[in-house]
Amino acid sequence: MMLTDAEIEALFREQETDRVERKESIKASDKTKEAICAFSNDLPDHRLPGVIFVGQKDDGSCAAIEIDEVLLETLGGWRSDGNILPFPVMSVRRMLIDGCAVAVVIVQPSPNPPVRYNGRTWIRVGPRRATATVAEENILTEKRQWKNLPFDAQGLTEARIEDLDLKRFELEYLPAAFSKEILDENGRTMEQKLRALRLIDDGAHPTAAAVLLLGLEPRRWFPGAYIQFISIDGMLLTDPIKDQREITGTLGDQLRQLDELIDLSIPVATIVGGNTRVEEVAYPVTALKQIARNALLHRTYQDTHAPVRVTWYQDRVEFMSPGGTFGRVTPETLGDLGVTDYRNPTVAEALKSQGFVDRFGIGFQIVKEAMKANGNPPIEIDANQNFVNIILRSAK
Repeated sequence: MMLTDAEIEALFREQETDRVERKESIKASDKTKEAICAFSNDLPDHRLPGVIFVGQKDDGSCAAIEIDEVLLETLGGWRSDGNILPFPVMSVRRMLIDGCAVAVVIVQPSPNPPVRYNGRTWIRVGPRRATATVAEENILTEKRQWKNLPFDAQGLTEARIEDLDLKRFELEYLPAAFSKEILDENGRTMEQKLRALRLIDDGAHPTAAAVLLLGLEPRRWFPGAYIQFISIDGMLLTDPIKDQREITGTLGDQLRQLDELIDLSIPVATIVGGNTRVEEVAYPVTALKQIARNALLHRTYQDTHAPVRVTWYQDRVEFMSPGGTFGRVTPETLGDLGVTDYRNPTVAEALKSQGFVDRFGIGFQIVKEAMKANGNPPIEIDANQNFVNIILRSAK
């Protein structure tokens, strides 16, 4: 729901409620992010946006801080930095209200709660914030708008909880997704834990993300959920093949195996001059692994038998990912800093919590900087509605 200027101004003049929070600045950034998380969860079920006024004191007076582009970009960047998951739906703008310049952060209720900030579910209880109890998390889970969820958060009607590796879920997934204090609390059944993390639907069927991340046999449900790795002894696809592998398993397993192959495959030249020994690599490992993560994260898994293809030629490495660009990202804007969207937000949440992704929205920037520093040509991007192909050429 969009708010009019008049509605925003009315909220600015109101007492702090479960829809309004005021911040003098963003120095205590954790508190502001907790508020974004709480408004996203909308425990009172207002089904209306919550608003954070940055530059206004608790008593309603003006804090008189500068509302510049840096501040607005910082606030906007919190939407996709990966600390608030799933990604909040929010907007940021500058307004002048009653002579006071403020940054207005408008947070929409999430269709896919509970939303967490650093592993904790924050809610509004009247004018104050609090972490959700088990019962309150259950209420949030029941609010999900299943028909409006992305594909990876939808249940597979023929799948069962027994199709998931529950031991891995308990030992690896849960400690990465929840804070220790939350895990130490009692009272959550296995189904409640799975449902809270968007891994089963309201009928206890595993979601697409659950099968990809924890499935005992992911390719039973998604035949294209693997990586085809080919090493070519030449510069053409028709040249002799040195090595060819199918990398299977969960997405985490695939990334670990591909990381090992990348480490083994990068050519290294040793240059000795006088007392100096220098090793030059053909590709920065950071760039290759970042593109690999993007390929698995942003590809489509729906209605396709196509894998992610990694083709390693003598002069270049190509990563081809099925599905094309998505949402706000177009073939023209793919790779631009700050332009990002998520076809598979639940998968993104898991890869972030498990440490495969550090921050969202800056992957291509990391790749470009690493390639430049290593002396490689700029990356090449070929994208359309059916696939994305990223080419990294060897350093000369």
